[in-house]
Amino acid sequence: LNILILKHTAHTQRSVVRTPNPPTLSTMAATMRAASAVSARATAQPAKLGAARVHKAASFGNAVVARRAQRPVRFAGVARAAAGGVDADTGIKKMREGVKEAADENLLTPRFYTTDFDEMEQLFSSEINPNLDQAELVSILQEFREDFNQKHFVRNDSFKTAADGITGESRRIFIEFLERSCTAEFSGFLLYKELGRRLKKTAPVVAEIFTLMSRDEARHAGFLNKAMSDFGLALDLGFLTKNRQYTFFKPKFIIYATYLSEKIGYWRYISIYRHLQENPDDQLYPIFQYFENWCQDENRHGDFFTACLKARPEFVNTWEAKLWVRFFSLSVYVTMYLNDHSREEFYGSIGLNTTQFNMHVIHQTNKTTAAIFPQVIDTYNPKFQEHLDKLVVINAALAKATSPLEKAPLIAGFASNLLTLAAMAPIDSGSIDLAEDVNSPAFMY
Repeated sequence: LNILILKHTAHTQRSVVRTPNPPTLSTMAATMRAASAVSARATAQPAKLGAARVHKAASFGNAVVARRAQRPVRFAGVARAAAGGVDADTGIKKMREGVKEAADENLLTPRFYTTDFDEMEQLFSSEINPNLDQAELVSILQEFREDFNQKHFVRNDSFKTAADGITGESRRIFIEFLERSCTAEFSGFLLYKELGRRLKKTAPVVAEIFTLMSRDEARHAGFLNKAMSDFGLALDLGFLTKNRQYTFFKPKFIIYATYLSEKIGYWRYISIYRHLQENPDDQLYPIFQYFENWCQDENRHGDFFTACLKARPEFVNTWEAKLWVRFFSLSVYVTMYLNDHSREEFYGSIGLNTTQFNMHVIHQTNKTTAAIFPQVIDTYNPKFQEHLDKLVVINAALAKATSPLEKAPLIAGFASNLLTLAAMAPIDSGSIDLAEDVNSPAFMY
């Protein structure tokens, strides 16, 4: 799903010199401690990010890749995992005692992102971009300063007790859920923190917004990682910072991707929370009780990116923009659908039907994006879910295939279904007039 974007931005990545210094572990540790101090029990210590300091690099992207080429990270990770052994209860590999080996990276795993920070500075320059609504940005900043969830993420003894009661395959699946969520939140922390640092002089209001969003993401990541420690397998976030692959996206792609990520995150969290409020017997672990307030952080982040999109009409009004917003929307929907259906046991353990849950989240996210995107995918078209289900079947077969001969027709079928989804007739949305025909798909948005 990323090949088209990577090709589109390859010339930019070669020509633009990006020299941000990744935040050192000491800086990140301080931020994480400050952001998540209230999320630990009174007797618990904040999760450590590791003892080693990340040395300064030429850039988030090329320099990290260069170091990886000189020092094979995957081999080092395997060596450390071998030294740590395997968790007896779940069979999960450990880097060392109490620390889980990070999941292998693929197209469906959460990614770490970097961008052209110089272009991002121009994006938020009032002199270059007269469409910036400074009054709206100041209003958004004031809301972030309120920090409504400052005292929300407070743990209690029920966390460890509940974790001890989750055993067998359910325990392994639950740890994987926590890991994916923690990695995604930590990815946002790294990106937002660097943007806050880089924009401080040229766009101080926006810089503070990014810094406060990084505070939220750090709090979420710390809370999730502490939850993983209840299961005896936390993540070494400092190791991830140094060794994980960073994906370069142009600023407009960063805005599309993060906007969709925050909005779909809101609908996932609030949908799970409401379901468990109606079905308390399915409350497997107390972290879900925090989702109502938690999801409001995601919603506020998404609203900020909505303001960013409004400030650049060419991001939403051109024919090219229509293609990109549909591409990113489809990428996010397909990724979630495939990921969740490969872990149906987890959703079943909290009383959710994976397909119904996913389609509800997709429909609601699509309706939300219709307020700003010029076109949206027709998710109510029966063919949409039909092709998603075919992708699930093919993806499961691909996971079992071992030879290129087995994989070739499966990959072809996957691409065919994906292209069919992309070619489906979209629905005009954004600021258009409401459709008068109640039978029109546009009426649903």
